Amino acid sequence: MSFDPIDHDFERGLNNRRAILGDAWVERSLANANSFNADFQNLITRFAWNEIWGRPGLEQKTRRAIVLAITITLGRWEEFELHVRAALLGEAGNRLTPDELKEVLMQSAIYAGVPAANTAFAHAQAILREVGPQIGYALEPAAPAAACHPGAGREGRSAGRPALHYTVREPRSGKAPRHTVVLSHALGCDLTMWDALANTLAADCRVIAYDHRGHGSSEAPEGTYTMAAMADDAAALLRELDTGPVVWIGVSMGGMVGQELALRHPALVRALVLANTTSGYPDAARELWRQRIATVRAQGIEAIADAVMGRYFHDAFRAGHAATVARFRRRVVSTDVQGYIGCCHAVGTVDTTARLGGVAVPVLVIAGELDQGTPPEMARTLADAVPGAQLLVLPEASHLACVEQPQAFEEAVSSFLAGL
Repeated sequence: MSFDPIDHDFERGLNNRRAILGDAWVERSLANANSFNADFQNLITRFAWNEIWGRPGLEQKTRRAIVLAITITLGRWEEFELHVRAALLGEAGNRLTPDELKEVLMQSAIYAGVPAANTAFAHAQAILREVGPQIGYALEPAAPAAACHPGAGREGRSAGRPALHYTVREPRSGKAPRHTVVLSHALGCDLTMWDALANTLAADCRVIAYDHRGHGSSEAPEGTYTMAAMADDAAALLRELDTGPVVWIGVSMGGMVGQELALRHPALVRALVLANTTSGYPDAARELWRQRIATVRAQGIEAIADAVMGRYFHDAFRAGHAATVARFRRRVVSTDVQGYIGCCHAVGTVDTTARLGGVAVPVLVIAGELDQGTPPEMARTLADAVPGAQLLVLPEASHLACVEQPQAFEEAVSSFLAGL
């Protein structure tokens, strides 16, 4: 029988303590140990730093956030400062950025109270002023009135007519955007349909989303609309925002606008993602669009809402995601009637097939395997007409593939962007 003189629980805890707090702090702590507190130092090293921090069930960054939130709640400001400094200066794999630290403090305001968060911000800012040069961060003056929710973007309304409601998310990286991406929604929807994808892409891209004329908070001009006019709307918005060439991601009607934009204003388009869309309808389908317009004009959008949901989402999705379907239904029926009718005319008369050979940018066409509104055959026609276009058919996806299969849609877009 052998006896190992090494206390492995203590050694593992000490290693974790060094990784989180840094060698210098741990060495000072050990050097200050004495006959009164040595037992306590041993206890916390074995139990806090081994038994808890040594568990692989959570990432160390997550455990950092938990400690910061708890010390804020309890008002343990000496411990809070210790962990703030360690979080900002920690190893690359577990440190928190100043923006991540800010999010911990913001959430603590809700669950621990505004006074506690106010004190936490004061302590954190003092530390940021101290360590900022080491981590390349500087506190700059900023106006509270100009702050915007990073998950929704800065809102605006274009100066042209019709005035278009839009949002802009700047890259969270703080660096120059890898791309400027524009997200263009489907008929009867609005820019919020893109929130999840927009926030993902805004990690390193500038992301613009907007409401088409007649939708959301944008103006609804009188009369019928054309796809050319809607593309001109988009061009005017992009020029007002001084975007330069953009990667246009459009679903259904948004994809039709993207095609026309690339043809009418090619200098504004860097690449296209055309999802669940078409370059033209056969005569029978055009007649169905005319019938839809007549029904809405006579009875309102409510009369067609259930049929629209049946085309937007396949049976299994409607059964399993009733709340999502209900949300999109509410959005459709609340759309301005004049705007809906005007856009129905633009969609029903779309006709770009013969001109698509003039699109000279990279194009990804995404189709839904179960899409009845713009089936894969229409996507193949579109992809075949655009030189070098890629085609991807998503399984178990209907007309709003980005909603039914968000992960697969995001992966397809991210892969396409990576190749630009």
